[in-house]
Amino acid sequence: MKKIGIFYGPTGGSTEKVAKLIQKKLGAENADIKPIIGTKAIDLDKYENIILGCSTIGGETWNSAHAKPDWDIFKPELDKINYSGKTFALFGLGDNISYPRHFVDNMGIVGKVLLSKKAKVVGQTSKDDYEFIDSEALIDNKFIGLPINEDFDFDKTDERVEKWVQTIKQNFN
Repeated sequence: MKKIGIFYGPTGGSTEKVAKLIQKKLGAENADIKPIIGTKAIDLDKYENIILGCSTIGGETWNSAHAKPDWDIFKPELDKINYSGKTFALFGLGDNISYPRHFVDNMGIVGKVLLSKKAKVVGQTSKDDYEFIDSEALIDNKFIGLPINEDFDFDKTDERVEKWVQTIKQNFN
């Protein structure tokens, strides 16, 4: 398996914690980890296997009424990525209790951009183990990636990540 690039945002919270857990499960020697803030499309070009991680609402949303979230800054870069020969996997942080109508929506928004670019996306997850009302991340009745709720389901995170990592490893180049 070729080296994997893990790009995540926002920094300093649950999304970063899960990104580091994914890197640990893959083996630090197999995966580089970088915050999405300050990342450019060219930074993704050195990887054939890419994991993107985002939260629906991050700390920057709560800390400032005027802050622009990491993924909003990076979003224009999605149009500049060379998708040829690359395989993507997504994970998203969300809160299905407080926001049951928007559970891991940002993962779905990013995923739909990737699909519109004809990107190869792996790591879809069954919705059966989750309680929520609606999600932008549901595509063909599955989540486009791995949903994680560190607020209310933190006790399931390790097991979910372990299972998901085993699945995506089989699908990465």
